[in-house]
Amino acid sequence: MTVPEKLQRYIRFISFIAKYWNSDVMNQAMNTALDEAPAGAEDQTQKKSYQKPDELVQDLKDMGPAWVKLGQLLSTRPDLLPDDYLKALSTLQDDVEEIPYDDVQQLVEEELGVRISKAFATFDEKPLASASIGQVHKATLRSGLEVAVKVQRPGIRKKFIDELDTLKEVAGFATKHSKAARKYALDSLLEELRHILINELDYLKEGQNLVILGENLAGFSNLVVPQPIDDYCTSRVLTMEYVQGQKITALNPVVKTEENFEPLIDSLVEAYLKQIIVDGFAHADPHPGNVHLTPDNKIVLMDLGMVAKFSHKSQDKLLKLLIAISNMDGDAMTDTLLSMSEYEKGLETGQFRKHINRMVMDNQGYMAKEMQMGRFLIQVNRVAADEGIHIGVELNILGKILVNLDQIVATLTPEFDLQGSIRRHVEKLMQQKLLNELKPGNLLNALVDAKNLAKNLPDRINKITEKLANNEFEIKIDAIDEQRFTDGFQKVANRIALGLIIAAMIVSAAMLMQVQTSFTIFGYPGLAMIFFIAAAAAGFAFMFTIIMRDENFTKKKKKNNF
Repeated sequence: MTVPEKLQRYIRFISFIAKYWNSDVMNQAMNTALDEAPAGAEDQTQKKSYQKPDELVQDLKDMGPAWVKLGQLLSTRPDLLPDDYLKALSTLQDDVEEIPYDDVQQLVEEELGVRISKAFATFDEKPLASASIGQVHKATLRSGLEVAVKVQRPGIRKKFIDELDTLKEVAGFATKHSKAARKYALDSLLEELRHILINELDYLKEGQNLVILGENLAGFSNLVVPQPIDDYCTSRVLTMEYVQGQKITALNPVVKTEENFEPLIDSLVEAYLKQIIVDGFAHADPHPGNVHLTPDNKIVLMDLGMVAKFSHKSQDKLLKLLIAISNMDGDAMTDTLLSMSEYEKGLETGQFRKHINRMVMDNQGYMAKEMQMGRFLIQVNRVAADEGIHIGVELNILGKILVNLDQIVATLTPEFDLQGSIRRHVEKLMQQKLLNELKPGNLLNALVDAKNLAKNLPDRINKITEKLANNEFEIKIDAIDEQRFTDGFQKVANRIALGLIIAAMIVSAAMLMQVQTSFTIFGYPGLAMIFFIAAAAAGFAFMFTIIMRDENFTKKKKKNNF
């Protein structure tokens, strides 16, 4: 990359930030994110005029594909932005400039190694949807199977990586010089975003994700995960089963009133809980553009480029957190959140606990139409950051999933009791998780650990009993340093004794001032002056010793700590 190209990206970035830094949309996002409202501005969201949301969309397109992707992510965040901006940004999900068909044909033929007319019986030139990374075309295989072919934009990888590199450099600079950037670990967040987006550029990984999720959700008859056609997939072309459906948010209002979607939504909630706390593998981007409804009322989960993976330890903690949320138990939530966090030793967490309990009480009784659960978790993360508590990235991922899930639930069943649904499914999923942990592989690991313990135990017991018999058994406790403790007392005692001697010399000199003698210094009794001078010299030496030794002690202590 040439210097002018890099400079141009910096100029575009600075211009964009300067334009929107103090704008209405930025202020709204910050106030909403922190759950704050300007003083004396009741109902401002209804009265305030947000101008030119379409201009923001165009500016993001001009910035490049990584920024378009950022706009897509923002379009699924009703907890941050007003409705007119959400509506404008939602066009970025499938209304990006189309790739010319000639380019599509060339790329498909290069990737598959055959002419497009040989690989497919039909291939629609008009795409079904066009997004920042690629676009989707409907096609038919020679076998007659209808498929959706996802084709990556030419040159998109280099553009993404260049823009992400620029953002990484800016984030590093901001983290180094901005307290707010350090508090929210901006560099770590962007590094996580970079990892997710680069993975999303590899369609082979997305195909694997479709297979894994399809297997994990095989027990849910009303959920559909389109499967890839392996022989027609490469890192830049993904061919998968075509499933007819439409966006959840595009449903006719009449359909929503005539159909009872509660059983379907309840099943969707259970499926996502299973993904998070049992499988440890979750569809991380369930925004309305990726969740469709079929004519026979089944939910289709699409676009598996962005997935979240949770370790066993994280699954256990998220399970405890979800139980606490469903029971609206603020103390249990706080304990779980702290166990997921990093913070300085000795940090007072009482204020954080107070904040969480207050937020729990404020959010009791909300149903899906308020879309509170995902936003609640995101606000919890910000409260923790303000208190110097860094919660693991798992909470951010869970919050983002729930924000999008809340939107889907609220669209189909506004009165759905999400907390009650979580409570109903958690116990069953706990049992399933325990059964999974009893699989042969896990039992074999436990047996290996038990074998090692049994092998080493007799020798260790022999060593302990032998030391006990010889009176050599010792227990080391990392407590107070006794030598340092006694040295400190001795130093204090010596200083007190020296201080008393100096005081006695001064008192003696004062008394000798009253005794007339022929031996004088500066016209004063000589012996008294000697005592005064000796006391003054001893006092100054004492002060110097205290200052220098205490300073050296402090430096030594700091050095040891580092």
